[in-house]
Amino acid sequence: MSTDAHWNRRNFLYGLGAGIGAVALSSLLGCESSSGAPTFENPLQAKPPMFIPKAKSVIFLTMEGGPSHIDTFDPKTELEKYHLTQFKRKGEQFSAMSSGNRYIVQSPFGSRKVGDSGADLSDPFVHLAKVADEICFYRGGQAKSVNHPTAMYQLNTGNQFGGEPAFGAWTSYGLGSVNDNLPAFVVLPELAFPQGGSANWSNGFLPAQFQGTTFRPEGTPILNIDPPPGVSRYHQRNSLDLLNKLNQAHQAQHPAHQELTARMASYELAFRMQMEVPDIINIEEEDEKTKALYGIGEMATNDFGRKCLLARRLVEKGVRFVQLYSSGWDSHDYLARAHGNLIKSIDKPIAGLITDLKRRGLLDETLIVWCGEFGRTADNGVREGGVAYGRDHNPEAMAIWMAGGGVKAGHTIGATDELGQEAVEVVHPISDLHVTMLHLLGLDDNKLTYFHGGRYKQLSQFGGKVIKELIA
Repeated sequence: MSTDAHWNRRNFLYGLGAGIGAVALSSLLGCESSSGAPTFENPLQAKPPMFIPKAKSVIFLTMEGGPSHIDTFDPKTELEKYHLTQFKRKGEQFSAMSSGNRYIVQSPFGSRKVGDSGADLSDPFVHLAKVADEICFYRGGQAKSVNHPTAMYQLNTGNQFGGEPAFGAWTSYGLGSVNDNLPAFVVLPELAFPQGGSANWSNGFLPAQFQGTTFRPEGTPILNIDPPPGVSRYHQRNSLDLLNKLNQAHQAQHPAHQELTARMASYELAFRMQMEVPDIINIEEEDEKTKALYGIGEMATNDFGRKCLLARRLVEKGVRFVQLYSSGWDSHDYLARAHGNLIKSIDKPIAGLITDLKRRGLLDETLIVWCGEFGRTADNGVREGGVAYGRDHNPEAMAIWMAGGGVKAGHTIGATDELGQEAVEVVHPISDLHVTMLHLLGLDDNKLTYFHGGRYKQLSQFGGKVIKELIA
């Protein structure tokens, strides 16, 4: 056969797939508008869950840097007894502090039991105490890595080394979106992306349309959401229709290139978002009482409060997975000031979010998850110039809590040892937390798979267990 006619073995194999690719693309483009122009079937259209779900959406409150469980939701009075004594491993004895050693540091905060459930909260949490009975506190979680980027990847994707789909991507893949005009997976980051960057909300090996859509923390959340002056939606529609025809012709010649299909779908989604997103991101239309509930307008809480209110508006409109970031929790020193300021910045907004969802009848179907990539140690090293009142990284114990979405409200599940160094009751790895979250959404981790690299892959990597103690 003549290679001049491009009928070599490679093109022959591509040609075999061209028919399937054309069918897939025609399915995507098959709906006809009234003008006869091709329009897209939404690849993120809603899909039925695998069984009856307890939650329809997730709001994931991610505290980047590793908040200290000891100084938030798992206080340890034993630390007062050993404060500034040398830290020893199991079976060893404590001794007075000496230069070069690690030493025990008590919490700079007091703590108290709150609500009918008697949940433990450190004193800086003023507003969260009012909704503590809506929360299930979990003290048995463990991570694997002590390094921020790899721990963040594990928390978000299940894999310490990145390159895998984020939890939100798996959710989008499994359930789609109930709103064709909005992405299924939205990320609300800080000005600086978390360690590991955008790989924390990547689609990984899943098709590109399942990756997270980031909203900018300052200025317009989405650039170019409004068309340029003088450009009508009629003009935009005609331009997209022409572009679709050109891309369709190119796709027919290169059927194995999924990126083009995803790009065409993203153009269509962006076109539809112009109709709905401006109203959703305009939180100024909320009444003053609601904005005050989230701490909007107050210096300490304004930024995170806006994220929490936007998250509520997004899930209310059908977004499946919204991830909010709060950074700066890596407190190796100045623990009282660093954690104190951060707690103040999130306390009122999160309490407002829970209160607002409940009064709107949305809390039961919205799963809220709060955690960082790992916890902190009870001890710390001596710094130059004397004592450093901070904590180091600790994957063996971490603070996690969940609210709404079918979890056991008003319960504290699991426990850590007397110093908070290690989880010792109802102990589970991050992969089991992921499996539990999927279960609450009506998805089975063992069945939510995608063929890649010669095998069917899943979020938990090689399987995990539902943490039944957390489920109501």
